[in-house]
Amino acid sequence: MTDPLLRALSLLDLPRKRITAAVGAGVIALGSALALAALAAWLIARAWQMPPVLDLSVAVVSVRALGITRGLFRYLERLASHDTAFRGTTSARAEIYRKLAVGDAAAVTRLRRGDLLTRTGDDVDTVGAVVVRALVPMAVAAVLSVAAVVLLGMISWAATGVLAVALVVAGVVAPMFSARAARAAEAAAMTASATYAENAVTVLDHAAELRVAGRSDVVIEAAKAASNRAAHESDRAAGGAAFAAAATPLGIGVSVLASLMIGILLADNGMSPMSLAVLVLLPLAAFEAVGPMPAAAQALTRGRVAAGRIMELVDKATAAGRDGVVPVVGVDIETLDVCAGWPGGTATRPQNMTVPPGGRVAIVGPSGSGKTTLLMTLAGLLPPTAGWVNVGGIDVTELDPAELRQRVTFFAEDAHLFETSLLENLRVARGDLNEVDAVAALRAVGLRDWVDALPDGVDTVLVGGDRAVSGGQRRRILLARALVAPADVLLLDEPTEHLDAAAGAELLRALLDRDSGLLGADRSVVVVTHQLPTDTRADQVISLNYAQRENLLPTP
Repeated sequence: MTDPLLRALSLLDLPRKRITAAVGAGVIALGSALALAALAAWLIARAWQMPPVLDLSVAVVSVRALGITRGLFRYLERLASHDTAFRGTTSARAEIYRKLAVGDAAAVTRLRRGDLLTRTGDDVDTVGAVVVRALVPMAVAAVLSVAAVVLLGMISWAATGVLAVALVVAGVVAPMFSARAARAAEAAAMTASATYAENAVTVLDHAAELRVAGRSDVVIEAAKAASNRAAHESDRAAGGAAFAAAATPLGIGVSVLASLMIGILLADNGMSPMSLAVLVLLPLAAFEAVGPMPAAAQALTRGRVAAGRIMELVDKATAAGRDGVVPVVGVDIETLDVCAGWPGGTATRPQNMTVPPGGRVAIVGPSGSGKTTLLMTLAGLLPPTAGWVNVGGIDVTELDPAELRQRVTFFAEDAHLFETSLLENLRVARGDLNEVDAVAALRAVGLRDWVDALPDGVDTVLVGGDRAVSGGQRRRILLARALVAPADVLLLDEPTEHLDAAAGAELLRALLDRDSGLLGADRSVVVVTHQLPTDTRADQVISLNYAQRENLLPTP
């Protein structure tokens, strides 16, 4: 299965019973409309002949029943299709998160947060919308179109042929042209939307820093420009959609006019007034089924583009499951002339370090000197641009990424706090963490008084996530999350940022001292920081600065 849309739909885990129920309700709803049109046409023509009222009573009641049935089952179809889509997107996100969690983390770390948010958010919603806007309407249209052609065939084969051709043009040909014209524009619009999300997330996450650096307006303007590009590309796709939308009323007009002319010609051959009325009015109801097809084609186009982006991410992550990976047999880290950097950027000069079991290493340097990049390279999240990183004597690129992350874990400076309880925020690192151990970890990082003052202790919900705590409290919570993790080696990025100098220095001393009790003596830690106290007991201190970075990486 190579079609990205089919692969992405499989992630939704759509139950056949629910899809069948949605299609069935849609068929009954539009089938009621079709029957209502035919019956109403017959009733109007028959009433003109002024028969006894009792002759029309069954038809009158049936018209009312079909009107109610149409609305009722239309609601049930919407209910069933939306419920299926929402359940499917929830299932898809859970499956994507699972694949990303156990797969190659480099697939995530090489994406900007805005792009990752777009792929796991908007793109999944777009694929889910295919169920509501494409799959169910297409199935309903196919069934109802066949039913309308068969029903009209009982009256006139000539009118049936005209209706069939008009239905194919309005329901198949026009949407195909619409989708083809919109495909490139939709792809460009999604790219622009991802760029907008990247800049918007940057502004939201780093508003204060951007204002201080005087770049806030630049990033906001970049977001506006990306938003305008997305709108422009969407407008480009409107031309094809307009053609497809015009095809439906054109088909209705041609079918009704042709049916009327054929009916007039057949009137001399004994066609009854009731049959003539049905012949003319039935196409009006028949086209109600194919009316949503242009929108369905647009939904399929958007869904295929979004699915391609989703599956690209999933494929990169699941590539970690390839054959030939080596299990992790040790947790001692050794680097040999390793250079760290991002594609298209600069790289650090060669660095050598040794982190034995229980080792304590500090990496010091100003912002932009490559500290975090070097830390991610040690974790196997970024491939070294030169040199080697060995874990347990084996090249990190040959190790099983999932097992490596369980043994050697990177904790980012901008890690997220979720809008859930304090305990659940710590369980991100260890799912079986109990309340006693959670409280102990929080107290160990200096949050004793704060935790004791919380109304529900560690069960207190952090309303708003990051916004519920101060910068210092957030940093201590993230450090507590790292401490409770089961990893043998902790790679900590700026664990004391936003703390006052004295408190930050105290925590750094404790992290880099085997005898402090903050971290088990058998567990290793590599800490990245701007300022390192002079009296720490680190085994090795690596200093990076701007002069140690070079333009070593080619732009891909």
